[in-house]
Amino acid sequence: MIRWLLVLSLLLMSCSNSPRYRTGSKTSKKGYIPLATKGTHAKVLYGVSSFYAEDFHGKLTANGEVYDMYGITAAHKTLPLNTIVRVTNMENDKSIIVRINDRGPFIPGRILDCSYGAALKLGFIAQGTIKVKIEVIEFGDNKYMKHKS
Repeated sequence: MIRWLLVLSLLLMSCSNSPRYRTGSKTSKKGYIPLATKGTHAKVLYGVSSFYAEDFHGKLTANGEVYDMYGITAAHKTLPLNTIVRVTNMENDKSIIVRINDRGPFIPGRILDCSYGAALKLGFIAQGTIKVKIEVIEFGDNKYMKHKS
């Protein structure tokens, strides 16, 4: 009898909804970062930037294009995709204009992940990370690029 009750309770529990499909506000989830828009995001940001290269070269970015580590692009957590920003290395005053085409960085304390090409022009390949100033030039359309097969 106890065995049947156990089997029945396990069967009923397996039919319940998975927690990831619960309804409710997304802002209640730990670590949720709302998407930035023209009205909700500062036009000048300061923080630490890193770069990403070989591990992602040739893979799809968040906006659907193929990542080129030698290109001049960057990843940001909340700025709309295809946003154009000027990134300035606060240590050597070099700056470059990049397009946000990916999401990241996913390491706490970092605000931007530059492509290898952008990091090379900003002069921080050897250091790995730098303090940067990010100035929004034009907010992007947040569109996903569809590839023709």
